[in-house]
Amino acid sequence: QILGDIGIYVMLGIGLNVVVGFAGLLDLGYVAFYAIGAYGYALLASPQFGIHVPFWLMLPVCVALAAAGGALLGIPVLRMRGDYLAIVTLGFGEIIRILLNNLDPVTNGPRGLLRIDPPRIGHFVVNSPAKWYYLILAGIILSVFVAGRLNDSRIGRAWIAMREDQDAAAVMGINILKYKLLAFIIGASFAGIGGAVFGARQGSIFPENFSLMVSINVLCLIIIGGMGSIPGVILGAVVLIGLPEVLREVQQYRMLAFGGLLVTMMIFRPMGLIPSGRRKMEARE
Repeated sequence: QILGDIGIYVMLGIGLNVVVGFAGLLDLGYVAFYAIGAYGYALLASPQFGIHVPFWLMLPVCVALAAAGGALLGIPVLRMRGDYLAIVTLGFGEIIRILLNNLDPVTNGPRGLLRIDPPRIGHFVVNSPAKWYYLILAGIILSVFVAGRLNDSRIGRAWIAMREDQDAAAVMGINILKYKLLAFIIGASFAGIGGAVFGARQGSIFPENFSLMVSINVLCLIIIGGMGSIPGVILGAVVLIGLPEVLREVQQYRMLAFGGLLVTMMIFRPMGLIPSGRRKMEARE
């Protein structure tokens, strides 16, 4: 069960790493795309409307819905950067959560959506922690492969140039607006997959599952693991999501340990536990 929780955060971390780590865009509203993916699946695979679309058919639909949400967010903020971008994206995440909480006829409001269908392959039903673990592991492998190929591609090099210096990248002929929008859309797509998996795995979802703390946790695991580093995202999820679950008996000290870890990381390992190759070179310089 804990490995499944870690796996979902790894998928979310890889998606946000595209936006924050590769492209250098501080997004605090990433949970909105996670919610869009989860509710997109839950609405059409639960008794809410009496429609039970199979998980495998809904998965690409959830990705498309989250990507559309990424474009919706990306277009108005294309010319923003830094703190202004962070505040606007934070507001977008809260708008989506409040909408889900208040659209009672559609989302059932704070009562949430219950009895969400699990994935099926013929007569085989994914309905136990072990089965979910293998399905999430397959999703992680696919996400790592796609993110790695993106990072090594022309698009990835354009994101890196944009992250280092937007003005210099623009002078060199990189279309900043196009690549910013691409980062938001592709990053949101990963969250759409994570949301669909979360909804199907939980069997019920509520608006409070998609609070600002989800975005904060995903951002923190990237910082701890190493921004721009895919192995760092995986290690960050294990440290930030896995260890607190294992040590739940000392729950009252979890946030204290979490804050202490962040401060320690900023002092001794500001590049993260496993920094990307480019950031290692910068640190040496």
